[in-house]
Amino acid sequence: MTGGKKEELIKTISKSVKELHRDIDMHYCLIASALKEKVAHDDLERVMNLSPPYSREAVLKRALKEAIDVLEESRKAFKSKRLEVLRKRLTQVLMDME
Repeated sequence: MTGGKKEELIKTISKSVKELHRDIDMHYCLIASALKEKVAHDDLERVMNLSPPYSREAVLKRALKEAIDVLEESRKAFKSKRLEVLRKRLTQVLMDME
């Protein structure tokens, strides 16, 4: 595995771990609220501002990632400059969203 691929993998894993932490925090607050425990107002506010995993933005991000992956896998079979430009543009858009 090349250095660039390793860095990309580490970045993807790091992002996934952050999302898992966010989801765990959200579930904690929701369960604590359901059990009528006192939960700090800041915690509830933070949870309410999180976008759910099926939000429109999350769905679009997953679709972009899938399109980029398909373009990456097919780039050796199709030596198209236009597809390369499209892949790079989609990658940039995805990075700008994060």
